[in-house]
Amino acid sequence: MTTSAVNTRLFGIHGAALEVRSQRMGLIASNIANAATPGFKARDVDFDAALRARLDSGAAGAPAANEAAGLTYRRPTMQSLDGNTVELAREQVAFAENALSYSASLTFVQGRINTITRAIKGE
Repeated sequence: MTTSAVNTRLFGIHGAALEVRSQRMGLIASNIANAATPGFKARDVDFDAALRARLDSGAAGAPAANEAAGLTYRRPTMQSLDGNTVELAREQVAFAENALSYSASLTFVQGRINTITRAIKGE
């Protein structure tokens, strides 16, 4: 049984969700950092597509899912003159929402680990 299959059995989709949310957090942080970079194109992760790709690759016993799965470019509401597509307020909201979802998945995983630890100790 592969490590990915064991993780899926123990944590359900939450382990894969943490990986995808972490990847998304990095992209959003990159977008915010490049808000003033001329020509920078804001990127995001289609969470459903990326999660599905991670789960499918783990179930098939294939190597880790392609990091590019679910990557998209953001379409700006207002075009900037320098070609930058980062909208700072939108990125900040996306970052906060993603951080909240990451925290919820992490809380579930921690609870599952605590349950397994108590079972091993016989409590």
